[in-house]
Amino acid sequence: MIYRSLSPLSCRKTKQHTLFRFQCIQETRKMPLNKLIQDGDNQDLTNERFKSTFDTDALAAVFHSGEDSLKRIREVRDEITKRGHLFDSLPAAHRTRAEKMEDVSRKLKNLMENVNEFADFTNNLDMLTIIRDVMGVEGFPLALHNLMFVPTIQNQADDEQTEWWLMDAIQGKIIGTYAQTELGHGTNLSAIETTATYDKSTEEFIIHTPTTTATKWWPGGLGTSCTHVILVANLIIDNKNYGLHPFFVPIRDRNSYSQMSGVRVGDIGTKMGVNCVDNGFLAFDNYRIPRRNMLMKHSKVSKEGVYTAPSHPKVGYTTMLYMRSEMIMHQSYYLAMAMVIAIRYSAVRRQGEIKPGTQEVQILDYQTQQYRLFPGLARCFAFVTAANTVRQMTESCIQELSHGKSDVLADLHALSCGLKAVVTHQSSTSIDQARQGCGGHGYSDASYLPTLYTCSVGACTYEGENMVMLLQLSKYLMKAAAKAEEGAVMAPLVAYLASSEPVVIGDKFEKLLSHFEHIARHRVMQAYRQMIEEEKQGIERDYAFANHSVDWTKAARAHTKLFIARGFVKKVQEVSHQEVHAVLTTLAELYLSYELIEMSSDLTANGYLSESQVQEIRHQIYDCMRKIRPNAVSIVDSFDFCDRELRSVLGRRDGHVYENLYKWAQMSPLNRKNLPHVEKYLKPMTSKL
Repeated sequence: MIYRSLSPLSCRKTKQHTLFRFQCIQETRKMPLNKLIQDGDNQDLTNERFKSTFDTDALAAVFHSGEDSLKRIREVRDEITKRGHLFDSLPAAHRTRAEKMEDVSRKLKNLMENVNEFADFTNNLDMLTIIRDVMGVEGFPLALHNLMFVPTIQNQADDEQTEWWLMDAIQGKIIGTYAQTELGHGTNLSAIETTATYDKSTEEFIIHTPTTTATKWWPGGLGTSCTHVILVANLIIDNKNYGLHPFFVPIRDRNSYSQMSGVRVGDIGTKMGVNCVDNGFLAFDNYRIPRRNMLMKHSKVSKEGVYTAPSHPKVGYTTMLYMRSEMIMHQSYYLAMAMVIAIRYSAVRRQGEIKPGTQEVQILDYQTQQYRLFPGLARCFAFVTAANTVRQMTESCIQELSHGKSDVLADLHALSCGLKAVVTHQSSTSIDQARQGCGGHGYSDASYLPTLYTCSVGACTYEGENMVMLLQLSKYLMKAAAKAEEGAVMAPLVAYLASSEPVVIGDKFEKLLSHFEHIARHRVMQAYRQMIEEEKQGIERDYAFANHSVDWTKAARAHTKLFIARGFVKKVQEVSHQEVHAVLTTLAELYLSYELIEMSSDLTANGYLSESQVQEIRHQIYDCMRKIRPNAVSIVDSFDFCDRELRSVLGRRDGHVYENLYKWAQMSPLNRKNLPHVEKYLKPMTSKL
């Protein structure tokens, strides 16, 4: 079948605007390229979908890493649809925190009882699909259990310990979290205070919290849900501190859920967001655990108290590396969900007139709205590509570590620091722009945008505060800059630092990427040379580094953006589907141009580019936005999120926003009769007048 729009003269007038109705002509040789078109949808949204120049399923396969992955996601989603006991019975926004925790725990129990009927609990793709659909982005009691507790056992327990604990953890017979951060210290791991002192006479570790600031603080699930933790504590043998090591520690009885004697544990209260996760506190009073409860794949303590060091001092970073790789993927999906909501709503919402006296226009037609949303749309593809790359690198690194190889660990740790900082910051910024772009309705919890924002922005802090992450990457770049100055062999990720300014005569991508290289090289080498100059004046290196830490963080951002940009371009060049390749090419050009203009002062510094050349890049942004505009709705449709996942009235697939906003509002508990605050306080006050 083919579809064509009728002329405006034959269209039906509505109260505010003219809707283009589509006539269906029987024709078996062609079908709409957008697969989400259905009868009865909002007409503006349908009109947008008919404009698609590409097959939405083909782009969805690219976004979700292949046709097999996309097929599997849809299979799992279809199975969830058959199981109504896994659905939300009331919007989370209309619940108290205690009610939210009860509801996600209900869904979790129901899920655990029959998940094996339709999904593989050990398959990352299956579980991410289930979590997005069933639990949402606000978390659930097993969030850290899946992300950190189980992977730590897999990667840091020896074979015997894995036999003891792994299957119980996978099957939910024990529930755990990862307890590292303390009340007084987070990213400064060297200041962690909790101790695990080995007692040779009993072959036990004595776990102790020596001060108030040593109390473990923030681990997700710790508040009420966990029976066990992977505890990060200082290993003490014969009064010698061997540094931080992981320990498998029971904290609650599995049957009664009573806390163990010598353990103090509880919930830390509400937060800005992610309130379906019960973040908690944990302290120990000379609490004893068996010697073999120290995870001993890499480090070991014998019965006699003899310590065996790991092959590499940072092998314990594997859990953090895995966590960061997953965080980057989650951030990509949060941002993609926000773009679906904001762009669909922007196609439905009509507001104002470009020319007075004409009909109201879709707000997606305003260039200012496109400038708010389309760079975030391009970032979705850039970030998901980076997430897939670093996930593969992390899995490869963990595999190599199991064979005693640690060659790429330092490079990967530095890269993960930069990606964590840049992706979380830019994702949360773009999500907030999406929220603001939806006006008042975007501020409502009915949009789900406030929830997406608070969940995204929280990641700027947890698992490594972003500024600290950038400074850790900066230390790596400082060493790389020194090698570049010496003419030494460079690692692939930093080889550009030793290159001279290239004369680029290639395609548009090559020219734009050369600008990214120039900015990163200039920032890194300038920060390094300024620091060296201070050293020559007698200032110690640590202080010289600190005196230029702002410049170093800017250099770290530029280095990370170069990595993301290169990966995005490489991904686009690998796509063979002609129409999808064309769309992704435009998105990549927009991403590269927008990020460069965000750093435009670096482009004109020292005469690298002229003002007119920078202006040309700026105009390229506007040109890309014009090309994206007809396909914008179809691009976000290709993210392939169902309405259950989006949990948004504004982002509904059918576009019926206004009537469903009204229905959503009716569910508010404040619409009940005989409300206590009215009966107790307001009615007595007004009845006296």
